[in-house]
Amino acid sequence: MDSSIDSHAIRTVRARRHAVPRLALFDLDGTLADSRDVMFEALDQAARHFGFRRIDRAEAESLRDRDARSIMRVLGVPLWKLPRIASHIKGLAAAAPPPPLFPGTAAMLARLREAGVTLALVSSNSEINARRALGAEAAAHIGHWACDATLFGKASRFRQVLRRTGRLPGEAIAIGDELRDIAAARSAGLVAGAVAWGYALPSALAAAEPDILFASMAEIQAFFGV
Repeated sequence: MDSSIDSHAIRTVRARRHAVPRLALFDLDGTLADSRDVMFEALDQAARHFGFRRIDRAEAESLRDRDARSIMRVLGVPLWKLPRIASHIKGLAAAAPPPPLFPGTAAMLARLREAGVTLALVSSNSEINARRALGAEAAAHIGHWACDATLFGKASRFRQVLRRTGRLPGEAIAIGDELRDIAAARSAGLVAGAVAWGYALPSALAAAEPDILFASMAEIQAFFGV
């Protein structure tokens, strides 16, 4: 995991009091899979293909405290082009070798499932790409899949999983690595969890005040009492 994780930012976010969720909805890229390099290369190829502004890795790092809409403005991408661009990037990602999982991912998923937590994966990436990234062993722990981008946003995917599982919003936590993941969890009424090793900077995540900001896979397990 990123050794530059800002522990002070993490300490500023305190878990709110609530029952331990029995449903965990995980994001993929930046949360379970270390796909930053793959996605950067795919974004650069998409910029050449669609003609929006290319950025180098240093500028990409400087954008990690921005939300998705702000980043699109910096790149000069009109919103109406996003579905085509997202589809193109997913195709490029599918052709690339699958990104590695963050250390401890497979073990964390296994232990949560053994403890009776229902696991779901909610991602704008495709299910095929997600299964490739997770590998057969880790993917076997996921009970529900809600993948691919939707015009209705990630919150609609969260509600879809709630309907499938029969869980109430307060019985579920959504865990992601971006500001939009926190916003979507709040919109759907879920506990909002964020990880400090993904795309968005820990300080930016902390400023968005998720219910809990995890610094390690072990902290996710501890949250569920595992």
